[in-house]
Amino acid sequence: MTERESQIYKWIKENPMISQQEIAERANITRSSAAVHISNLMKKGMIRGKGYVLQEENYITVVGAVNVDISGTPYQKLLNADSNPGKMTISFGGVGRNIAENISRLGEQVEMITVLGDDFYAAEIEKSCRTLGIQLQHTLRVTDENTSTYLCINDEQGDMAVAVSDMGIYEKLTPEYLESKMPIINKGSLVVIDANIPEETIKYLADKCMVPILAEPVSTKKAMKFATVLDKIFLLKPNLLELELLSGVKVTNEEGLHKAMDHLLDQGVKHLAVSMGSRGVYYGNKKEKKHYPCLPCKVVNTTGCGDALMGAIAWGIQKDEPVGQAINYGLAASSICIEHYGAISQEITAENILNRLN
Repeated sequence: MTERESQIYKWIKENPMISQQEIAERANITRSSAAVHISNLMKKGMIRGKGYVLQEENYITVVGAVNVDISGTPYQKLLNADSNPGKMTISFGGVGRNIAENISRLGEQVEMITVLGDDFYAAEIEKSCRTLGIQLQHTLRVTDENTSTYLCINDEQGDMAVAVSDMGIYEKLTPEYLESKMPIINKGSLVVIDANIPEETIKYLADKCMVPILAEPVSTKKAMKFATVLDKIFLLKPNLLELELLSGVKVTNEEGLHKAMDHLLDQGVKHLAVSMGSRGVYYGNKKEKKHYPCLPCKVVNTTGCGDALMGAIAWGIQKDEPVGQAINYGLAASSICIEHYGAISQEITAENILNRLN
């Protein structure tokens, strides 16, 4: 901030309802000049919205994907090249969005930076995020583009038969766009990055971020986007296949697991939380390695469990808990998620997580 902006910020902090005219009179400048300074403070993320509500500093930023998920399941055997009567569902997903929702349900403020198209789905996503308390004011809007969409056709058993993924819009989330958003990201407490965004954007964020980075590899195809920035990552949450790919070490036993983890830790990753499905999480840093088993639960649906895990880990770190305890929170969130249909459980709350652990 400039000296003048710092002065105006102080006045707004003392009285968030102060008028532009009063600011102008105090600063001995014109009202239009006061408006310019206020606009600059809003662009820098220092104040937000009407009434000059001050930007809190304890928010978590999520940079990643928001998708529209459309799926169809036929009532009878799927017939190719024909119209199949069945059930259609439309929901909002995306790794980044799901992580953001889990964090928000745990009571934390979330700034979501993603890309939306110029269509009906974008408007509905914005409406949904407002309801959930997820902020989208720093998200990129692109005209004449479709919002990221995943279309899935299942067989009569509900298993995917074929799918089309239209996620090209994320190429618009460039370092050039994020340059003006770095003050927002760096004013928060930490940032979660999912690998759906371009590799060059991940490299830019890794270079410019001054807050801890939590990295979500998403898939074996996308995990390698983090390969050149491992030394900038505070916590990486790969599954076993992603761990093998990033480390170049085949994991067939515990010795191989330790070797693969050591390789990434030697590259500079501060904390590793290796998701092992039904076997829980294997945690490691330079000083220790420890296995955290899954909590007892009734398996109904595994979709979204990894996003619940990462969301609750971020929440734990936000609370200044040791990373091991944050992983416990994540496993509790996963055990709640797995007992409900859908990628997000409305039962994800701070109270329920603590109760589950107890």
